[in-house]
Amino acid sequence: MTDGYILSLITFLPAVGALLILILRGDENAVARNARWIALWTTLITFVLSLYILWNFDPSTPSFQFVQKADWLGGAISYHMGVDGISVMFVVLTTFLMPACILASWDAIDTRVREYMIAFLVLETLMIGVFCALDLVLFYLFFEGGLIPMFLIIGVWGGKRRIYASFKFFLYTLLGSVLMLIAIMAMYMTAGTTDIPTLIDFDFPAGMQTWLWLAFFASFAVKMPMWPVHTWLPDAHVEAPTAGSVILAGILLKMGGYGFLRFSLPMFPVASADFAPLVFALSVIAIVYTSLVALVQEDMKKLIAYSSVAHMGFVTMGIFAGTTQGIEGGIFQMLSHGWVSGALFLCVGVIYDRMHTRDIAAYGGLVNRMPLYATAFLIFTMANVGLPGTSGFVGEFLTLVGTFKVNTWVAAIAATGVILSAGYALFLYRRVVFGVIEKDALKNILDLNRREALTLAPLVITTILFGIYPAPIFNIMAVSVQHLITDYTAALEAHRIAEVGHAALDAARLIAVR
Repeated sequence: MTDGYILSLITFLPAVGALLILILRGDENAVARNARWIALWTTLITFVLSLYILWNFDPSTPSFQFVQKADWLGGAISYHMGVDGISVMFVVLTTFLMPACILASWDAIDTRVREYMIAFLVLETLMIGVFCALDLVLFYLFFEGGLIPMFLIIGVWGGKRRIYASFKFFLYTLLGSVLMLIAIMAMYMTAGTTDIPTLIDFDFPAGMQTWLWLAFFASFAVKMPMWPVHTWLPDAHVEAPTAGSVILAGILLKMGGYGFLRFSLPMFPVASADFAPLVFALSVIAIVYTSLVALVQEDMKKLIAYSSVAHMGFVTMGIFAGTTQGIEGGIFQMLSHGWVSGALFLCVGVIYDRMHTRDIAAYGGLVNRMPLYATAFLIFTMANVGLPGTSGFVGEFLTLVGTFKVNTWVAAIAATGVILSAGYALFLYRRVVFGVIEKDALKNILDLNRREALTLAPLVITTILFGIYPAPIFNIMAVSVQHLITDYTAALEAHRIAEVGHAALDAARLIAVR
């Protein structure tokens, strides 16, 4: 399809909602109430429009669809938008989680509500833009622009150490992205364009690929985040409001994995293959080390944050395996982790709103007073562990299978992370939900109210549905993934043949000299 106006509409509709909230007038309570409703309806309409794109998407072609292109900055840099079978899934994931974030903030946020809702709607526009941009400069603007509203969300509405956490988040992610900006300029000077589809087909010299790959890796590794540049994430999660943690884990972390799929593998295939052992090593360390760290956490949010780092280790491992199972598993793992980890943070937010503490030791026996909550929390915990029948199993299993084809030792060590994840997840669930209520403050705690149940219900359905029947997701991305792998392997084979040719030529010259 060539009609890209619908894609631009989805991208910028949240920004229009933010503008409507900005011009609201009246007393503070009325403005706050109207801001909440405008934000909710804006995110719901955006989600419905994204479903329209998904319904009309043609999965039989790897080409970008709903494309819109117009000259922007001097003709060299264009406003170029479009989605393929990979990026369309992340667009829908973003629009799917946003209404849940607005509902989760309904009563939890009571100060500067107008500004809070504006920050979230602007953030949604920037996140969707990242997955739709088909120009490097446009991508970079969306990618970096998302730092600003998230910085404000953590720094203004966060916990006691919110200033420290927000600055750490901002500086870590900005530092890596400066290197990516330098790489973008180098690519433009070499290829003469910033158009992503054109750059995918451009053959960068092998030596240059190494430096470009490292520059992009510096940005995406921090965003994922990969070990050892992951330390900003637990602090950011602990201090962020509940909805901030949902978006941070559900969407922002996925931008790093999406970057690997959109840039590192297709544009720098030789460097990606050369650095695959490094990525495997960092991924395995992340899976094992952060799982062990999660086992000793006493703060619920920090435990889930460390588990996110471990799960992203499976993603990077699967992507750089370069196999069909590995890449499809990595994409599915990112999608599943998006709604599962988001749901886990929502579950923490539910009891935090009642007790105002995230300490695991402060709870126990919640199943006696909150059976509905205990059921929902159990489903998401099992999905986080990777229990068969939940969406968490599909992605982890495929990444392990895909990696096993390339390196059995890496897959074997990574598989221990599944056991460790069961340890920390069940440890959390047992101490919070099971047992006898011993603390007086918990004896009158109330179960999920209607708004909370409405927020969690779609996530429960999604977790179970795609755990049992994941085919719809794989059907959409299969052709795009296969096209990516075909181009990747062809580029590696061409490089190998060229190296053999150069070696034969050097040998012939040496014989001639002798």
